Amino acid sequence: MTFRRSARISALPSSKDEDATAIPSGSTKKTQIKKRKASTALVPENSTPATPRKRAPKVQKAPPATPTPAAVGLLGEAINSTTPKSRARTVARLADPKGTNATLVSPSSANIVASKSLDQVSPSKKPAEATTTENILKVACNHLISIDTRLKPLISQHHCRVFSPEGLAETIDPFESLCSGIISQQVSGAAAKSIKKRLIALFDESATAKFPAPSEVSKTPLERLRTAGLSQRKAEYVQGLAQKFADGHLSARMLQEATYEEVLEKLIAVRGLGQWSVEMFACFGLKRMDVFSLGDLGVQRGMAAFVGRDINKLRSKGGKWKYMSEKEMQEISDKFAPYRSLFMWYMWRVEATDISTLE
Repeated sequence: MTFRRSARISALPSSKDEDATAIPSGSTKKTQIKKRKASTALVPENSTPATPRKRAPKVQKAPPATPTPAAVGLLGEAINSTTPKSRARTVARLADPKGTNATLVSPSSANIVASKSLDQVSPSKKPAEATTTENILKVACNHLISIDTRLKPLISQHHCRVFSPEGLAETIDPFESLCSGIISQQVSGAAAKSIKKRLIALFDESATAKFPAPSEVSKTPLERLRTAGLSQRKAEYVQGLAQKFADGHLSARMLQEATYEEVLEKLIAVRGLGQWSVEMFACFGLKRMDVFSLGDLGVQRGMAAFVGRDINKLRSKGGKWKYMSEKEMQEISDKFAPYRSLFMWYMWRVEATDISTLE
């Protein structure tokens, strides 16, 4: 019996193709033959076997054309933003490319903190050719062009209002500016403006309402702050920042007088403020003219285009987009010191200009 069973088994088809047509349990031989004939009849005689389709490789999407968030504009928003910008009263003040050139207001006392006006400088100490808020933009533009003449058409096409006499005359509340930076993280510019508007309304619903004082925000429960649209974490960040201003750890006076290195050290230590956020605040809020962000993708992209690279052919490396290395960015930007903020501002706008005109 054992021999006969082995003989029958060995007599069955052994190839892989034949094994695939073996009669399954529960079906008759006739039924299986009919199914096979029906399936064969559907195939044209002269047809070639279908080849398996290859999966198309996943195409990595390029980063947006303007990677820098549009909400960065909130960092440099004047406290009287409801007033037309053209009405900003300009006063010639001493300017320093290495210092804070903004007109700051103390969040707690509403006192104005700014550099001395020319009228306050004694004639004996007044330099013959003083750099002031009236001429620092012109001085900076001339410096950039002297380093690289290709910047001349780019500068002529784009006026940088941030460091203009009007821009430097606008009053900035550093607490409001830093809060705006926190609110703007990972949301669109429109969403950030909406959240900020609702946050202000929690303390004052009048049409002329200003940003709340740090002492008010620090005492407000997190649950109430969250009703403005803040996440739990952002509400904690805003409240923690308010406490820093309320207890005097941060102040308009300190931000006006401190070195750039001190500003970075003080602010990066605050929860919710990273390197990029502080760099953008120093540039747009404090109007410091020698700031350069190596980690900003928009600046990196613009610089790559400026030096003549085809940015459309670049690919992601290790999941991170790299148009050029930080070392190369540093080497190029260092040439434009002490006006690297202005150079950075123009690198954001390179792609809006015909690059061929810069060659």
